[in-house]
Amino acid sequence: MRIVSETEQAFEWVNAKGTSPIVLVCEHASNHIPAALNRLGLSEAELARHIAYDIGAAGVARALAQLLDAPLILNRYSRLIYDCNRAPEHASAMPELSEVFAVPGNKNLTATQKQQRIAEIYRPFHRALEDMLDARAARNTPTAVVSIHSFTRIYHGKRREVDLGLLFDRDDRMAQAFGAGPETFVTLFNEPYGPANGVMHLMNVHGYARGMPHLMIEICNDLIESHSGQMEWAKHLAGPLAKIAKTFDRRRLGETK
Repeated sequence: MRIVSETEQAFEWVNAKGTSPIVLVCEHASNHIPAALNRLGLSEAELARHIAYDIGAAGVARALAQLLDAPLILNRYSRLIYDCNRAPEHASAMPELSEVFAVPGNKNLTATQKQQRIAEIYRPFHRALEDMLDARAARNTPTAVVSIHSFTRIYHGKRREVDLGLLFDRDDRMAQAFGAGPETFVTLFNEPYGPANGVMHLMNVHGYARGMPHLMIEICNDLIESHSGQMEWAKHLAGPLAKIAKTFDRRRLGETK
């Protein structure tokens, strides 16, 4: 039995013909779980939590796509089925435990079940992004990759004081160029996660490997739970990203740090 219907795709493109140098990504856009997986044994209340998706991230990303005239790819399925920001061999790609919440439907998955999720969700999503980046490279179109995420304020019982995280691994060009973030909010590099947590998979595969500027943006989800918050933060991000985009040229995009 298929997880993803043959008539659907595991991903969605928004504004695919956008002219911005920035290509936006939202790996954790949805908490949708196909009926065939019986909600992975979770309640509706659990699926509404941050464990299932990045609350508010899709709304921010969609608004940014319009403000920047940027292409945006979103994953249509919950990260609990497969986390598209994790390599197939990573333990949290199909987690049995997310924060303190057990995920019964991920317990004791067979190799065949894991391969099905990789084949139907992970590979199509990454292939679609790769195809977009290849097409832009073939046209000599200056390009950078920016992914939009959110995180929960309270994690394992501890409060996080950061509001905006700018994440990078081996290439900090975009993080440094982005700057301090909006006033009155706490902006930090590689918080509340960083490379040691395994969260830079997509950026390393599609950005660093191409010598392409890239940045992972994390926003505390209590700031973007509402539509108004999402619009506000899209504007906060659009200014610095648009300024960075104006500095791009083909020579600089080909450089690696």
